[in-house]
Amino acid sequence: MMKRVEATSRFGWIMSLLSAAFVGGLFLDGWAHTHSRVDDTFFTPWHAVLYGGWGACLLMLVGTLLRNVARGRSWRAALPTGYGLSLAGALLWFVAGPTDLLWHSLFGFEAGVEALLSPAHLLLALGMGLVVTGPLRAALSRDEPAPVGWSGQLPMVLSVTSVLSVITFFMSLGHPLSNVPADATRFALVRAQATGWIDLLQSAGVQGMLAWMAVLMAAVFFLLGRRHAPTGSMTFMLTLNGAAMGLLYPRGAYPLAPVASLAVAGVVADVLRALLRPGADRPLAWRIFSFVVPAVTALAYFASLALTRGVWWSVHVWSGTVLLSGAVGWLLGYVALPPGRPPLAAAEAKLPNAVHSSAHSDVPVAIGRGSSS
Repeated sequence: MMKRVEATSRFGWIMSLLSAAFVGGLFLDGWAHTHSRVDDTFFTPWHAVLYGGWGACLLMLVGTLLRNVARGRSWRAALPTGYGLSLAGALLWFVAGPTDLLWHSLFGFEAGVEALLSPAHLLLALGMGLVVTGPLRAALSRDEPAPVGWSGQLPMVLSVTSVLSVITFFMSLGHPLSNVPADATRFALVRAQATGWIDLLQSAGVQGMLAWMAVLMAAVFFLLGRRHAPTGSMTFMLTLNGAAMGLLYPRGAYPLAPVASLAVAGVVADVLRALLRPGADRPLAWRIFSFVVPAVTALAYFASLALTRGVWWSVHVWSGTVLLSGAVGWLLGYVALPPGRPPLAAAEAKLPNAVHSSAHSDVPVAIGRGSSS
């Protein structure tokens, strides 16, 4: 069976940038919806940008496929490793796009939570997710030593950021950056409401925070498990994702301070990574990192609100949320690095020579890799 062609650095860069533009179109469309820039029509400038990003990814994948087939490759081996599912995701939009148009015609245009849960939109999200994870799958399937530094690792980091952003986009109604549930200026009248409503709003906000932390730390742990992820990659990912989520805030000015707090959290994560060097051979450092990063993220978020908009949640609620955020990260840390995993050096010593020669490639320290298509 003919082996798949390996993705070149140039191909990875182009696909990661096109994928980021694709996700950018999603957020632009989301911004238009949350700021009343969309009327009851499918054909909008925002959809044009979104579908333009999809078309660019599709053309790149199909063009590469046809070019390699013309050079003698089989159809199954013509796309670079990791990008077969990306093509499947792009082709899925040929079904999901008309389905979305038909859905609007039959049931009207979605609003609020409807837009996030519409089956047609979820089908589009699945296709987008498959497209943007191509550079990530390519990195996970690479056998040779991975290139070090931003020039070699940016496609992988950008792919992880794109995946995180697609997921958080569909969490936007409960996401602390697009919703800002503890904003005192937004909830100035809440105190006059019945106690039951106050408890309901606070509990919903806390659940949104904790769900956000779980998704955020999953992405952080992935980068933490990539030994060659460049310094600053967590800051890059969290800042870019936070800036995108801020675009979806519909109730006033852009939430600059809360978004900036996520950049601060990224810096803290990168500094702790450098100081603690958490990994399979340093499990205690991994546990400390797992708790401190989400706790600091939540604390920085509430501090940014306190300094700008004010926090209407009681001290009991917001301080407890900080500790629970740390607990979420700490528990997920045990999923990413189970107890009893042998130190990396000892594990590598047991590998056959042929495998050991590639042990210094970009294999996740704590998260094993699987096959990719």
